[in-house]
Parts: sequence; C-alpha cells; structure tokens
Amino acid sequence: MRGKGIDYFENSRRATYVQQRYAIENPRGFDGYGEHCWGITASEGPGPSTLELDGIERRFEDYVARGVPYGPDDGTLAPWAVAASLPFAPEIVRPTIAFCIHQAKLKAANAYGFKAAFNPTYPGSTDNALGFWVSPWYFGLNEGPVILMIENERSGLVWELMRSCPYVRRGLQRAGFKGGWLG
Repeated sequence: MRGKGIDYFENSRRATYVQQRYAIENPRGFDGYGEHCWGITASEGPGPSTLELDGIERRFEDYVARGVPYGPDDGTLAPWAVAASLPFAPEIVRPTIAFCIHQAKLKAANAYGFKAAFNPTYPGSTDNALGFWVSPWYFGLNEGPVILMIENERSGLVWELMRSCPYVRRGLQRAGFKGGWLG
C-alpha cells in the first residue's frame, strides 16, 4: 500500500467503493444487486447447490470466502460487512444500511440485528415473506466489527484507544506500518 501512497484507511475506503461499483455493474446478473444492495465477504450461503434460474445454471455455495471483483460470487451478500465499512465511506454505507432495514426488511423481527447473510437470487422458503434466501443465523463474530466500526465512525474511540496503546503501536510498527494514524 505504501508504494501506492495510501494507508489502511484509504485502502479500506477504496475497497468499500469497489464493492458498491461491482454491485452496480453486476457482471454476473444477480437479483437485487445495486447501488444500495452490496456487501460481499466471507459468509454463509444457501448452498451447496446448483439451480437453473431464468435459464441460467447457477452454483450456490455454503460458507466460502466471497470477494470482488474476482469472486467467488454466488449472489450472497452480508449486511454486517456493509455496516463494518461505516467509518470508511459513510456516504454510501448509510443509505445501504437504510435499504437493508427498510426496503429489504432484513432486520424485521430480528432481535439481534441483521442475519448473517442473504441472497436475493436464491429462492426463499415458503415461510420467508421476502421471497429470497435469508440466513437463519446470527453470528457474534459478525456483530463485533459492526459495533466497533459504528463507534469509530461516531467518535473514533476504538481507534484512539489503539493509538494510545504502546503495545499496539509497537506491534504495528514492527509489522511495517508507518504513517496514517501511527504517524
């Protein structure tokens, strides 16, 4: 990153924009992808299975490290990954979170926040009013980054605590990190 003149924060900001751009361009033609419907990351999925949908044979994975722009991508999105990007690009993350809550109804009747993942291309079960697959699970591993990043966007507290910890600073410096908030 240093060779490109960017740091971790700028790299994360750019990666957040790549996620959104990929969903807008939607090169594989998945249902739902768009300006406010994105968030590809390692997550649970509706597979393993192969279905023919609208004349296209699609392979759906279970848990896999999904990614953009080179995949794998089976149409599965993780709203928590979007929320964890909040401090890097709030101008595109906030509308996407609002979409997940109000249009996609991914928080309706969910006491613990967003479910782990959803896939607008994969047909949902008959008891799913959304009409597409939504994970039945919540994972604390997903919720942790969301809470930390909401606080970072709100006040910067978590990053300030890290900056003030000599052990964290020294470890990052030994790992080759320079500049940014270490500077």
